[in-house]
Amino acid sequence: MMLYDPLDPAFNADPYAGYAVLRDSDPVHHRAADHRAPGFWALSRFEDIWNAVREPETFSSAQGMTFFGDEIGKLGLPPNLVMLDPPVHTRLRGLIGRGFTPKHVTRLEDRIRAFVRARLAEMGERAAAGETVDLHQEYSATVPTFVLSELWGVPESDRHRFGPWVQQVTALQDLTLNGAGVESAGADGLTAVTELLGYFTEVIAERRRNPSDDDLIGALVNAELDGERLTDWDILGFCFVVTAGGSDTTAGLISHAVLLLGDAPDQRKLLHDDPALIGPALLEFLRLESSVQGLARTTTRDVTLHDVTIPAGEKVMMLYGSGNRDPREFGSGADELDVRRDVRRHLAFSSGPHFCIGSHFARLQARIAVEELLAAHPWIEADAAAGTRHPSAFVRAWQTLPVASWG
Repeated sequence: MMLYDPLDPAFNADPYAGYAVLRDSDPVHHRAADHRAPGFWALSRFEDIWNAVREPETFSSAQGMTFFGDEIGKLGLPPNLVMLDPPVHTRLRGLIGRGFTPKHVTRLEDRIRAFVRARLAEMGERAAAGETVDLHQEYSATVPTFVLSELWGVPESDRHRFGPWVQQVTALQDLTLNGAGVESAGADGLTAVTELLGYFTEVIAERRRNPSDDDLIGALVNAELDGERLTDWDILGFCFVVTAGGSDTTAGLISHAVLLLGDAPDQRKLLHDDPALIGPALLEFLRLESSVQGLARTTTRDVTLHDVTIPAGEKVMMLYGSGNRDPREFGSGADELDVRRDVRRHLAFSSGPHFCIGSHFARLQARIAVEELLAAHPWIEADAAAGTRHPSAFVRAWQTLPVASWG
């Protein structure tokens, strides 16, 4: 029996057999405290997770997203949108939603497609010259960085700074999610975070002086709901959480799409014959390889599930990666890729009040990246054995992933 141990790199490399054991034998799992982490609980069945994340009055987000204590203090920032409960969360999300609309993302499609094509052309030239190309570092991870810079309206003159800032902010979030404090980021990491937040602060001030709807920050400054507007900190916190949370997750989706199709040539042929299936298939890729494997809530009262009682005040991991492969929801072929599957409910973007506000943002850029990659190299193969996984108990992604064959 493989034990559930989210702090073990070997487990995180392939957690799915362990998840199956939990679902069948221990659906309300308690992990005892040890020297690495405090004790916590874990829900692994789809229906239990689906119901829990839709009940914020019982499963609160206000104590952070992980099973570590003092998470908000370690971030060095006040709570942001993902660490709030209704009704405060509802008000803030409603205001942000007035600015962060699908139109602010979809109008970037032509620019994203041009960027992706240029990346593919450059990678193809290097491959033709006999160089090894890293699919994740040189393609998947570059797409969300470019899109974020476009979304925030970062001018070309500042983009040489923005890319490293995104990397450092993502690294800071990873350290925090995995139990380290901001001091673990080192001087360079802390400097980058300070510079990025300072940059956003200046942009917000400029948009207030000279209102504009040309980029997302301008739209957020102008957003109004029932006479209320977002404060500078509301906008700054949102900029930070989207930058930190929207990079590795989207990059992981793109890379995992290639790997999943490499293991299922019949499914790849379906997409080759009908590229219109790529957009809907993204949910299937995310179902099988959820970019966010799990995040925590905190119980506000005693909760009994499957004859097990979780006391009030306990951290509970919502194992999205497990729920998304639960045969009770997806049938006997839950572990198999089916690009024509009708995914009516899934947990890849959570659900309920904290359903990912940037889901349309992630899906657009991933769709374009996969469409263009498969159009140029329909039989591309990546070498997972030669790659290195992103070390995280919460996010499933890659650090390196070499191209094995361009097909």
